[in-house]
Amino acid sequence: MKPGSGTLIINIMSEGKAETYEGVYQCTARNERGAAISNNIIVRPSRSPLWTKEKLKPIILPSGQSLILSCRPPIGLPPAIIFWMDNSFQRLPQNERVSQGLNGDLYFSNVLPEDTRDDYICYARFNHTQTIQQKQPISLKVILAKSNRERPPTFLTPEGNASNKEELRGNVLSLECIAEGLPTPLIYWIKEDGILPINRTFYRNFQKTLQIIQVSEADSGNYQCIAKNALGAIHHTISVTVKAAPYWIMAPQNLVLSPGEDGALICRANGNPKPRISWLSNGVPIEIVPDDPSRKINGDTIIFSNVQERSSAVYQCNASNEYGYLLGNAFVNVLAEPPRILTSADTLYQVIANRPALLDCAFFGSPLPTIEWFKGTKGSALREDIYVFHENGTLEIPVAQKDSTGTYTCVARNKLGMAKNEVHLEIKEPTRIIKQPEYAVVQRGSTVSFECKVKHDHTLILTVIWLKDNGELPSDGRFTIDKDHLEVADVSDSDGGTYTCVANTTLDSVSASAVLSVVAPTPTPAPIYDVPNPPFDLELTDQLDKSVQLSWTPGDDNNSPITKFIIEYEDAMHEAGLWHYQAEVPGTQTTAQLKLSPYVNYSFRVMAENSLGRSLPSETSEQYFTKAAEPDKNPMIVEGLGSEPDNLVITWQPLNGFESNGPGLQYKVSWRQKDGDDEWTSVVVANVSKYIVSGTPTFVPYLIKVQALNDVGFAPEPAVVMGHSGEDLPMVAPGNVHVNVVNSTLAEVHWDPVPLKSVRGHLQGYRIYYWKSQSSSKRNRRHIEKKILTFQGSKTHGMLPGLEPFSHYTLHVRVVNGKGEGPASPTRVFHTPEGVPSAPSSLKIINPTLDSLTLEWDPPSHPNGILTEYTLKYQPINSTHELGPLVDLKIPANKTRWTLKNLNFSTRYKFYFYAQTSAGSGSQITEEAVTIMDEAGILPPDVGAGKGKEEWRKEIVNGSRSFFGLKGLMPGTAYKVRVGAEGNSGFVSSEDVFETGPAMASRQVDIATQGWFIGLMCAVALLILILLIVCFIRRNKGGKYPVKEKEDAHADPEIQPMKEDDGTFGEYSDAEDHKPLKKGSRTPSDRTVKKEDSDDSLVDYGEGVNGQFNEDGSFIGQYSGKKEKEPAEGNESSEAPSPVNAMNSFV
Repeated sequence: MKPGSGTLIINIMSEGKAETYEGVYQCTARNERGAAISNNIIVRPSRSPLWTKEKLKPIILPSGQSLILSCRPPIGLPPAIIFWMDNSFQRLPQNERVSQGLNGDLYFSNVLPEDTRDDYICYARFNHTQTIQQKQPISLKVILAKSNRERPPTFLTPEGNASNKEELRGNVLSLECIAEGLPTPLIYWIKEDGILPINRTFYRNFQKTLQIIQVSEADSGNYQCIAKNALGAIHHTISVTVKAAPYWIMAPQNLVLSPGEDGALICRANGNPKPRISWLSNGVPIEIVPDDPSRKINGDTIIFSNVQERSSAVYQCNASNEYGYLLGNAFVNVLAEPPRILTSADTLYQVIANRPALLDCAFFGSPLPTIEWFKGTKGSALREDIYVFHENGTLEIPVAQKDSTGTYTCVARNKLGMAKNEVHLEIKEPTRIIKQPEYAVVQRGSTVSFECKVKHDHTLILTVIWLKDNGELPSDGRFTIDKDHLEVADVSDSDGGTYTCVANTTLDSVSASAVLSVVAPTPTPAPIYDVPNPPFDLELTDQLDKSVQLSWTPGDDNNSPITKFIIEYEDAMHEAGLWHYQAEVPGTQTTAQLKLSPYVNYSFRVMAENSLGRSLPSETSEQYFTKAAEPDKNPMIVEGLGSEPDNLVITWQPLNGFESNGPGLQYKVSWRQKDGDDEWTSVVVANVSKYIVSGTPTFVPYLIKVQALNDVGFAPEPAVVMGHSGEDLPMVAPGNVHVNVVNSTLAEVHWDPVPLKSVRGHLQGYRIYYWKSQSSSKRNRRHIEKKILTFQGSKTHGMLPGLEPFSHYTLHVRVVNGKGEGPASPTRVFHTPEGVPSAPSSLKIINPTLDSLTLEWDPPSHPNGILTEYTLKYQPINSTHELGPLVDLKIPANKTRWTLKNLNFSTRYKFYFYAQTSAGSGSQITEEAVTIMDEAGILPPDVGAGKGKEEWRKEIVNGSRSFFGLKGLMPGTAYKVRVGAEGNSGFVSSEDVFETGPAMASRQVDIATQGWFIGLMCAVALLILILLIVCFIRRNKGGKYPVKEKEDAHADPEIQPMKEDDGTFGEYSDAEDHKPLKKGSRTPSDRTVKKEDSDDSLVDYGEGVNGQFNEDGSFIGQYSGKKEKEPAEGNESSEAPSPVNAMNSFV
């Protein structure tokens, strides 16, 4: 026996005759835990006996008669291989008339004179002994008969009308029928009540032998061979029974148990006849071994309960019938071992970012330990929603990120103890080429440089190599590598090609390539470079089934060498008019050996390419039609999905006409349950890409394969894919649904997952339906449309955002699969706390007086709780838009109107207003308003005055201004004012009505009668007169007002003057035919201001409203009391202004 092993070596050459060692051998391996035994091994010496000497008489027959030349070789071991040859060791020709049977005899359906010869020799070859035995030659002489009478067929073998045949499962079933007759009969085969298996059936010996490979019980039945010629037909029925030596359904598996545990050894086998199961323990029949109270035998199963260490043994299961036996060893090892971790401690794993990381934790223990993984020193156990836990203890991080770096601890536990091990994971940055080499075209003799700039993880060692055409760079001093560059000096034609920069680290590798094209130096004068002319004279030679040689003559290269030729083909039968890439060859080659596909009507064309581009296609070659063949590929994208709970829809991407390789393209669709013992079920279909299997169980995995075939034969064996039968609605609702309210607009929902078996399909996630059922503030129930949130996968919690504060919500959870939703969980009700309110819906300021303003508002549209109060803050604004002191005022929540008193007259105020709940303050709304200057002005306007009496007056105002003074208005008169703007979108305008004050204000002193005032006004009038004279003189000399100079200096694009000819702004003028302004309207008359409206109004700029209108609505005169300085208007009126008006105009 070989040292250190159980191998037995028998040296027959030096240790006696082979017959000495003939017998049955069995190996037994034994230790203190038990004994295992091998199958019986039968040793028999090979034999190649000689033919017995016999004297064979010559055979003389008339032509047309049948003949059997018997061989009857000696019985050897293994059986001999029979063949017939002549004296020259040439095989005798065979055909439908003359053929060799399975028994080695040579059969003649009818003899012919040409069969005459005296050297019919049967040879027996014994392969094992490498010897050939020869029978005595047989002499045959055929005499030509005067008349050959034709006859119907009769069988030479087998005899009679019926026979029986047995074959073992998995073997090759060979059925033979050889007939005689004149003319020579032909043989046909059928199977009664069935069809011959297409992919396992083969015909041999000129259809006289039917072979079915890998036979199974399903191949049992009656097979008919039919012999037919012109005079009739006969048939013979062969009844085939497929027997089976035992084969495993479930071989016994090793058991490792701890004391007190239960287990079972299962040994299941099948065969025909049904095999008998017997058990052995340590190689001894179990019936005679000592009894073990923990062991109970139940046919093909041994049940162990409350095992102890003495229960350890090796058990053998023997399944046998008359055709063979199976022997399986399985040990039962009763161990009490605390966990041990076999992976080395502190192992360091380095992984590139965004790639999977696998951390090993090989372990051992009995009972089988459970494995947990932790990250960091105090981390919680890792969960399966992010990580993948393998049965061998390995932790997989599918997509490792930077934050995956750290220390991971593997903990193995069983009832006898615990073991742990730490490993370390480092995530490295991927290597990237941030500057790739670029395509270059250079002239011979020049220098070219390729750049390859690489960025990599600084903790990894980087190596950069350069390749030329995927090989090493030439060992030439002209090639220099310097940091990020490859430089090639004195470039020659041989330097052209593809240069590749390869950057490697210990963890990854990247590459980038560029092509160098070398062209001839530019001569003087420079030649004209262009793409090549098309090739011509295409010719097809060496035409074979799957190849052809194409040759052509190149066209002119137009001063740039042709680098390659591109060959394209057209399939005129399947895709006429479409050209496809076939091959390409170097520019120095003008022939190409092309590989062809079967059953294609080829046409070819060739294009030439140089550094400047590609030529036009050549003329089309002659057509070449290839022969049909079996498909060489199977359909792609095979899938199995159910459309209903009780079906399986098998789909595939069909082959196109080019891929069919022949006529009659069909598909053999096969399926069986993945976890069952069923045989494959198959069906052959054509012209479809889908087949529906009905009556399947709900959501069961199936193995599927689709094989292509045509009239010639089958494609290779297809790959097996897995699919599932149809899904049904889930049966169980999620349980233990509870809600955690995070804040007034956000809640977190938790639930327990449903059992996977109850999903009855692919788990797509969980769906939460929730709706607002009652408002806490109004306490009235109203229906709100339900909202839906779906959480993918096996999540057991989710967040509900965008909730309304201070509201009652109701929800339930459903599980979702590909079919739809399962039943709803019990509803859960939760309440959101108060939130801050929205801004008040509106804010109006009405009834202005000298010292008071009244505010009206609408409550917030979304109070988000119970309003506790309103806060009003306000402050005055002076003429320079500076803000005064801020006043803070609290207003009860039930108020919608409030009057502010003791305000300053003729003062602008800014108001800030917001509501509050117990959760805090809401958004504010702002507004501005002005107290009036004189109570006498508060009179109902008489808009009838002036109507129909005066025409509208019109004034053109600079577009950069936001006010205009109305002059010459009558006291106590109602006026209508219209402000219009004209732009690209048309003309828009807004109107308002106001009334001038009385001639004598009730609360003002007429200072016009005071002497000091008269003197002051005279001085001011004199100054104004002098100023007007100076301005008039400067204007006549082409000068400009100082304001014009200031505007030119500022050069603000938004306040450029409007020219008179095109409607744009120019210098101020009193012309009457100017176009309307191109600005929007002013504040509405009720003084209601929305947040998005303009804050400008006529009130903003004066204390009074004195002025006049022309009848056409244009402004005349001016209004007094402006608070902002503006440039002086030029020549607004030809009348001399009064002292008062003059003062008001230039304040």
